[in-house]
Amino acid sequence: MDAFKLNKRLGRGVNILGYDPIWRSKDRARMREKHFRLISNAGFNSVRIALHPFRDEAITREYKLSDGWLEVLDWAIEQSLDNELMAILDFHEFIAMGRAPLENRERFLSFWRQIGERYHDYPDEVLFELLNEPNGKLTPELWNVFLKEALSIVREGNPERIVIIGPAYWNNINLLSKLALPEEDRNIIVTVHYYEPMDFTHQGAKWAGREDKIGVDWKGTDEEKKTIIDAFNKAHSWAKEHNRPIFLGEFGVYDKAPMESRVRYLSFIARLAEDMGWSWAYWQFDSDFILYDIPNNRWIEPVLNALIPPE
Repeated sequence: MDAFKLNKRLGRGVNILGYDPIWRSKDRARMREKHFRLISNAGFNSVRIALHPFRDEAITREYKLSDGWLEVLDWAIEQSLDNELMAILDFHEFIAMGRAPLENRERFLSFWRQIGERYHDYPDEVLFELLNEPNGKLTPELWNVFLKEALSIVREGNPERIVIIGPAYWNNINLLSKLALPEEDRNIIVTVHYYEPMDFTHQGAKWAGREDKIGVDWKGTDEEKKTIIDAFNKAHSWAKEHNRPIFLGEFGVYDKAPMESRVRYLSFIARLAEDMGWSWAYWQFDSDFILYDIPNNRWIEPVLNALIPPE
């Protein structure tokens, strides 16, 4: 499988299931089968499934993934494929791995050993993402060690599966230069995330220390656009130099930002990524940064139309 061709097929995506109670209890699920159909019918090509096995207490002391948790993942993958959506299995335990990478090393590697074994017969439309947003004590240098170990484990049963890997410091574009990938392994897509300027994209977000900072606009001025273009050009240049495809795995604007600014920003980011030949995945379908209002069974139309313009 050619990584560039598969990246093109990833196209327009959305992050799903990161904070859905389904992982603890199927009876409490917010996302249902119909939502996969809605995502596909809206024009999306892929989903990025955010996996939190540590948080969900789905790994035993012997590092074995629980049957119930794996059954939910099976269901999510099957629903994706049945609705012609490619599925990225994203190991999303960035907080635990950033705080205590060495202590969690074996759990991390064991996760990929089990995932690699369980899904090795699945089609190319299922991709593995080794770790969302390496950060903290998982330094660029240590991350280069960890990613090679995890990739080696994956390759035992999945020699040609496309694996997604990003740089340290929260998948930061500016850290691409410190990302060391095995040169001989070309079945890799490189991911970056982009939320700049944070005072705009995370306004009103308590966890980001911006609870009282609201009303920040993004007007789409030449200066504002240039900041983003320069950052994307840096990633684009790195990708050309290293002959690697790019996946913009996360971007979005928190719900408390002015809607007109959200629309301007999201539309600009999505079209710029597409112009550069990148695939992308919006953060996120449900919960916050919301794209679809599950309780009221409705799309947030301005956000959807910014991401996928009506024909």
